[in-house]
Amino acid sequence: MALVGVALVLLVGTLARIPGSGGGKESPAHFLVQEKSECRFRNGTQQVRLLWRLIYDQQEIVHFDSDRGEFEAVTEFGEAIADAWNRDEEYLQDFKAAVGRCRYNYEALQSNSVVGRRAKPTVTISPANMDPTSSNTILLCTMTGFYPMEIQVQWLKNGWPEKGGVTFRKHQNGDWTYQLLVMLETQTQRGDVYTCKVEHASLEAPITVQWEPHSSRSARAKIWTGIMGAVIGVAFLAVGIFSYLKAKKAIPIQPPAGWIYVYPRHV
Repeated sequence: MALVGVALVLLVGTLARIPGSGGGKESPAHFLVQEKSECRFRNGTQQVRLLWRLIYDQQEIVHFDSDRGEFEAVTEFGEAIADAWNRDEEYLQDFKAAVGRCRYNYEALQSNSVVGRRAKPTVTISPANMDPTSSNTILLCTMTGFYPMEIQVQWLKNGWPEKGGVTFRKHQNGDWTYQLLVMLETQTQRGDVYTCKVEHASLEAPITVQWEPHSSRSARAKIWTGIMGAVIGVAFLAVGIFSYLKAKKAIPIQPPAGWIYVYPRHV
């Protein structure tokens, strides 16, 4: 059943009590009895559904669905139990009222900013070549710090969806936020534009981050090498000009032809 809003698994308390003999079947010396409660919500708390299950030795034997309002047997062993609980009007009403406990827990979680919380993802792209013998490039689109968990990610190459070579890795952080790594293995060419497009409930519009092969680490290294070479060349040119001007200044200026210097006598 598709749920609109949020689905939470919440404990509504231990309400079940198993009749002594069950269906006349003797219990083994060692056995395990479990109960699981699930609260399902539509449009906030406007529609709440409680599903409760009784599990005996890893097998569900009885369940309660608040939409039906009664206990139902799942196995033959659970038939006597379901019949006994349905005849106990007070006990049956306790389960029907447990839906209110679902609403209470929902509102309590919402007040603590767990339900309805929205945290925007931070999106980055980084290239990597994990296999030195391969000509392929691994592009990593990383999304961090987002909540809730549901998120849509798509790789685009020159505006067209990329489907091959895509893998996902998702982790939960200690602060209830999530992080997701989406890897794309591809052969890059100069002029291609790769885009990581992210859609999330916290965003009014999708986030798009682009990467181009010429902005890769090797390309930036070549650019910096060219810049450093130009700087060194300018430095050598400046030294050469300075040396030339200094040498030119040391050459004595010859007087024009026909000039006669008169030296003063020593007194």
